Amino acid sequence: MWKLSAGALAAAVRAGEVSALDVLDAHLDRIAAVNPRINAVTQLFGDRARAEARRIDRRRAAGEELGPLAGVPFTVKECIRVEGYPTTFGIRRFADLTARADAIPVARLRAAGAVPIGHSNMPSLILSGMHTRSELYGDTLNPWDAGRTPGGTSGGDGAAVATGMAALGLGDDSGGSIRIPASFCGVAALNPTAGRFAADQRMLGPDDPGPASQILVTDGPLARTVADLRLAFECLAGPDPRDPRAVPAPLYGRPVDGPVKVAVVADPGGRGVHPTVRRAVERAAGALAEAGYDVREVPDVPRFDEAYDAFHQLTVAEFTPSWPVVRQLLGEGGDRFIDFAMRRTPQLDAAGLIALMGTWMNIRRSWAEFLAEYPLLLGPVFTEPPVEPGLESRDQESRDRVASAMRLCSLTSFVGAPAVAVPTGLADGLPTGVQLVGRPFREDLCLAAAQQLEDRLGVLSPVDPLL
Repeated sequence: MWKLSAGALAAAVRAGEVSALDVLDAHLDRIAAVNPRINAVTQLFGDRARAEARRIDRRRAAGEELGPLAGVPFTVKECIRVEGYPTTFGIRRFADLTARADAIPVARLRAAGAVPIGHSNMPSLILSGMHTRSELYGDTLNPWDAGRTPGGTSGGDGAAVATGMAALGLGDDSGGSIRIPASFCGVAALNPTAGRFAADQRMLGPDDPGPASQILVTDGPLARTVADLRLAFECLAGPDPRDPRAVPAPLYGRPVDGPVKVAVVADPGGRGVHPTVRRAVERAAGALAEAGYDVREVPDVPRFDEAYDAFHQLTVAEFTPSWPVVRQLLGEGGDRFIDFAMRRTPQLDAAGLIALMGTWMNIRRSWAEFLAEYPLLLGPVFTEPPVEPGLESRDQESRDRVASAMRLCSLTSFVGAPAVAVPTGLADGLPTGVQLVGRPFREDLCLAAAQQLEDRLGVLSPVDPLL
């Protein structure tokens, strides 16, 4: 049963073809078999998950209507709260920081019938790099090749979903943290529009974080199929009074007149792209053209250099005041990635930060005008194949290389646009993938195009670890 999609599992549970408890036990057995090699699941919720599965089975026996994700096991990133379990952020300092309540997206998936099966690994405090390595739990391995990173910062979810330890993963993204592990592990992921999903702030104290954390960070699902992403999207969307950022936008917008125009940019900013990544984008473009989309190669995304610099200025400005304290929490070597970023990015004074806020709005306007002409943008998730673990923390040159490779993810988070990462096949034994970026609150267009790609290019996972 661990090989089945979330949608197939839920349908079988609702129909009484299998019990929710049998589904859960199949995934717990899969975790026992695979996780010792992959190290993706950190805290297992075995007994409580079984209790939840039994409740679902009792409800079905009583004739109650079950939710669209009935009995579907999902993992939850270590920085997202699950009631009764520590939200460790991957560091020893927070090993006993037990959550008093579920985060909003966890509660919504539960309300739809899904069952949290365990926490998943992430880089220490989210800040120690693009590779999933935490002070508390160690390294998560890429199931396709142990010599390559599974990506991050939601790499535990990417590896768990890819290997069948869970049908869904719940991660978060502020510049590629859902999309990169999806691409590197051969699964699909949805990074929603900023404000689409109500979520809890990643608060480590009584105060809310600054503008970068408030606006750039979005929770989102990882799954093996686009249909499963759509199910999760429908369950997670919507406002909540605890999150004033979230808006009641309709799930599905008006149809676009005529064939949907797709802008293709294989090498954002002209900084270079690996041949296998370029071929993946070209393959995806051909598949969309075959599906009836109006696919057009364009010179570049709007205002690349300005947007790239502004993204890094904003994030570094937010880290700077608390950095002397935060770096002490990261463990040996955990501060290198952010330290390299701060060395490369000029510090802003108050006037500079105010000016940056205006630049941010202006760049978002330019992107809105671009997406008004092209409802979809097709491009790479990462402009290289999966790299070796920890490359971004090795030295300044390596950090800059990784930051450049994830540049389209950074820019699309900066402008608040939704994106779906979807696999396109294999190259040299490693997954390849692309992302489809859409207009704000038009995740439906991204998901529809991603479904066309999946229909033509196939599904890569679940996979047995090739280690």
